[in-house]
Amino acid sequence: MGNTAPTYTVVPEGSVTTPKGFIAGGLHCGLKKTTRHDLGAIVCEVPAAAAGVYTTNVFQAAPIQVTRESIGAGGKLRAVIVNSGNANACTGKQGDADAYEMRSAFAEAIGVPAEQVAVASTGVIGELLKMDRVRGGIAELPVRLGASYEAADDFCQAILTTDLVKKEVCVSVTIDGKVVHIAGASKGSGMIHPNMATMLGFVTTDAAIGSEELQKLLRQVTDVTFNMITVDGDTSTNDMLVAMASGFAGNEELHAGHPDYAAFADGLRYVCEVLAKAIARDGEGATKLVEVQVRGAVSNEAAQAIAKTVIGSSLVKSAVFGADANWGRIIAAVGRAGVPVNPETVDIALGDIVTLTHSRPIPFDEDAALAYLKGDTVVIHVDLHMGEGTATAWGCDLTYDYVRINAAYRT
Repeated sequence: MGNTAPTYTVVPEGSVTTPKGFIAGGLHCGLKKTTRHDLGAIVCEVPAAAAGVYTTNVFQAAPIQVTRESIGAGGKLRAVIVNSGNANACTGKQGDADAYEMRSAFAEAIGVPAEQVAVASTGVIGELLKMDRVRGGIAELPVRLGASYEAADDFCQAILTTDLVKKEVCVSVTIDGKVVHIAGASKGSGMIHPNMATMLGFVTTDAAIGSEELQKLLRQVTDVTFNMITVDGDTSTNDMLVAMASGFAGNEELHAGHPDYAAFADGLRYVCEVLAKAIARDGEGATKLVEVQVRGAVSNEAAQAIAKTVIGSSLVKSAVFGADANWGRIIAAVGRAGVPVNPETVDIALGDIVTLTHSRPIPFDEDAALAYLKGDTVVIHVDLHMGEGTATAWGCDLTYDYVRINAAYRT
């Protein structure tokens, strides 16, 4: 991971159905109050090598238990069924039963073993699923599945909640001289915080890779992408990232010693980073994407802690919203991150505008800083001058609309 020159190529109009062996689709079954799609699925022609990463919240929604069990049964998945509009979280034994019913009903509908189906849900916490509507949607969904871009778009729409836009990306890499595709789709807008963020993410690839290797790589990539975003400091009960590999590209099975392993890892990292940044940019009420780049820390872990603290600061986020070049809020966040910092050696810059050198303020053009902070992307640079550790985190500004949206989330 982290090659200086990209080893992947972005595929315009690519989707989760671009990798060979995958179809997808979505529809409206009545879980949402609007007519937006609220039930979707991705299906693989063969049992795909599978991996999953889940929320760290102690209160984990019923679908996570089901998906863990499915992937744990043999590291293979044929499908994932997803609903939005209801999280099926904190719903007790009935919620568990409903999640298992979703799994078995969809498995039967497409003719695959139940233990090869994953389940994901997102939406309001603490309300039971309207299973009559879910059953009706599952019965209709198989005929809506396809390999077209339109079918993939239906899936992307079906997983959204307060998101304003769908989030998808696809790249190609060359493995053993063969073209391999890696694609992803995700949702997330609010209740977003590092340690899985608050999101659902789905990655498909036609690479040949074992489930254990895919699991290891997915965790590594998640740590530097999805675990480095925040919108509001809250970690959801339903966060889930699932990857499926069909093997249809025909390459030799990937492993750490494979000569093209780094190229595949780089492509997967890019896919997850694009999706993570898209979630941060689409934060509830957000007007700006904020990126914090930290270098010179004693370790990468220390740099991550500082980047997460700065990006998660409500005061920093508010200052960015107001286009206020208040570097004092940034250095205060650096100082409370709980990792080693030399209070005499910190540099801070807003884009190219240096505001602090060796922890001392220097004159800067306030008008230029104002103009920069009014843009739709703001990059904050922090250099500690203590070591080689680096990290990047992503978030968004904190706006009036965030409060408005979340004050009436259920109504």
